[in-house]
Formats: sequence, C-alpha cells, structure tokens
Amino acid sequence: MTQAAVADSRVRAARPAHVPEALVRDIDMYAIDGIENGFHEAWKAIQTPDTPELAWTPLTGGHWVATRGEVIKEIYSDPSRFSSQIIFLPKEAGEKYGMVPTRMDPPEHTPYRKLLDTGLNPAQIRKMEDQVRQAAADLIEPMVARGQCDFAAEYANVFPVKVFMAMADLPMSDVPKLAVFAQDMTRPAGNSPEEMAATLDAANKGFDAYVDPIIRERRGKDGTDLISVMVNGTINGEPMPHDKAVGLISLLLLGGLDTVVNFLSFAMIYLARHPEKVAEIRDDELKLRRGVEELFRRFPVVSDARMVATDLTYRGIELRRGDMILLPTALHGLDPDENEDPWNLDWDRKAPQHSTFAAGPHRCAGLHLARLEATVTLQEWIRRIPEFSLAPGANPVYHSGIVAAVENVPLIWDPGKAA
Repeated sequence: MTQAAVADSRVRAARPAHVPEALVRDIDMYAIDGIENGFHEAWKAIQTPDTPELAWTPLTGGHWVATRGEVIKEIYSDPSRFSSQIIFLPKEAGEKYGMVPTRMDPPEHTPYRKLLDTGLNPAQIRKMEDQVRQAAADLIEPMVARGQCDFAAEYANVFPVKVFMAMADLPMSDVPKLAVFAQDMTRPAGNSPEEMAATLDAANKGFDAYVDPIIRERRGKDGTDLISVMVNGTINGEPMPHDKAVGLISLLLLGGLDTVVNFLSFAMIYLARHPEKVAEIRDDELKLRRGVEELFRRFPVVSDARMVATDLTYRGIELRRGDMILLPTALHGLDPDENEDPWNLDWDRKAPQHSTFAAGPHRCAGLHLARLEATVTLQEWIRRIPEFSLAPGANPVYHSGIVAAVENVPLIWDPGKAA
C-alpha cells in the first residue's frame, strides 16, 4: 500500500459546527508529515505564516493544535480555562488515562504535587549526583575502545532508566515489559481512536497491575526509596488513597522510562552533526552547565493536550467545553518570535524560552533530575570521547506521539583520540 493510500485511510472526524473551515488543517500527531526528515523538522514545517495559531485537525479524533509558542505557554499556564482532566489524544484514549496528579486541576492537584516535590526537589537530586555520574561512566567506559555504538540502544535507552530504577528500588530485569507499557501509552498503536484507546488502556492497566503489589508491600515501612517516600506520604494530612497511589507511582514509572531516554538521543544526533558545538563546551565547564537549558529548549519531545473547561472565546476563536487542544512543545522552543534563530543551538543564549517541561501547576516534577542526567551525560561522554560523529549512511528512525522517539543513532569516533 502506498503512503498516500495509508494517509487516505486514516479516520477523520466530522468538523463541528463551531469550527470555521478556514482553520482546518490535516495534522496527524502520530504520523506527522515529513517525519522521515526529523521529528522537530516535521513539526516546524507546520509553523508557517499561513497556519493559524489555533488550527483544527479532523485526525486523531478531531482536535485543536496550538502552533505558536505564546499560545502553548498560555494554555499550559491557565488550568481554569484549559483543564488537565484529559491530557492524551485521541480523547477516547485520554479518557482511559488514570495517572495522577497529571489529570487533576488545582486545588485537588496541589497536595499531590507537593508530595512529588519531596522526592524530586533540587536538594534531593543533588544528593544523587555521584550515583548518576557513576551510572553514566559505567556505560560509556566499555564503549570507548570500540570506536562505535548505537547511542539510542546502548546509552540513552539504558542510562536514565538505570537511574530511575535505582531510585525506586526496582530490578532492571523488569524494564523490558515496563518499556512496552510506556511505548503503548505515549505512541499507542491503532487505526482509529477506539483502537488507540484500547492500546493505551491495556498499557495503563499493565502499569497499575505492576505497581499495586509493590505499593502494598512498602506501605507502612521505613524505606527511603522513591516509591516508599511517595506511598507513605500524606495528602492533606491523610494517607494517600490506594487508587491514587497506584496512579502516582505509575506516572513516575512512565516519566522515568520514556522522556529523558528520547531527549538524549535527539540531542546527541545534533551534536554528532555539529562538532563545532561540542568544541565550544569541551573545555568550558561553565558553558556546558549553563547551556543544558538550551538543549532542552532545542529538543522538546512532548506533545500532550488540555481540555477546554467551559465554552469560551479564545483569541477570537469559539471553543466548546470538551474541545481538546494539542500542545506540541517543539513549536514553542522553535518559534522565532520566542527565540531568535531557533534552529541554532546557542550555548550562550540568555533565558531560552520553551515549554519542554510544560508550564503552570503541571510543570514537570522531574525536571531537576532530567537536567542532572543531561549535564552528567555531556560531561562524562565528552571527557572520554571528545570528538564523535554519526556513522556514514546513518539513518535515524523518528517516531511522533505524546512523547517522540528516535531509534538507530550510530556514532563513531577514533579510539586513539578517546580518553
């Protein structure tokens, strides 16, 4: 079957009466046009002067797409108008998503977020730096003499997962099945909203079934691992209800297994293609540390959604309660109205503007860990492998979805120049 035939077979929702025809665009978040040339490149191709700042697509169940950085940030930051009650698309799949507190709005969300912060705040993450650094070194050292690796398979898919599983006191042997659940939630298979909902629901239930006995075993004990700290914490002075604990620990697993994993591979592809950028930070530790935020600005991977909380007029457009709005974070960091020369990775950029960690009350609780993992990866890699490139003929394979992914990242270097 040709690509055109596949595209034509996609299920399209009928345009609602309140959606002007002039705002309709074919945008498929799970199979975005041109993704073979790169995930960020494919999304950026949508951000043209003639694309409305809110477009409506009949694909993935029918939903709005925010296409400008200012709009993405504003919607993330305003839970009174744009609710987190449903955050995954298609909406039928999002209704099956049961993780907390990501699908809660303030004030219900607030005590859960405070609890998350007790385990993931900067002070707690700083205590882990030696452990995180050792995990990176243990993976990189055996590669050095080989002069080659598949960065995605051998490092990015392993390093942040090892760190998280150690924090949660869970065995690495469980990772393969958990990784499948994560993939099925953030890039669910299916040719219709109903099929995608079934895939996501099965994965969500898989996470829940996995964490349920772990939570029951660690309740009421004095463990110091991340799961024990969470399940023995309190919500408004009371023990956390079991169903909410299941949703919260499942969320931690999903975040630990799929986001930084993919961000690292996107960043490394760019650095392998731009040795001059590596040279800038090779002997400048301060520039490296300060520049990590610019990496997150340049390589966002999340595209989640918000639900319109009530009928309203927003930027001159009529929205109805229950309408879904997709927020592709790539279009904030790469918006030239938000960041000058956005394609350029500028280690010295002042105050990079982005929504890579979202914004507002749902700003990512794991951002401090993500920053540490990115910083340590750059430091430990460049210390041992100061010059590297993509292998000739390299053809990374990109996937779009709620969390973007990339496979096949073959790097090469001269072992004689490696430390």
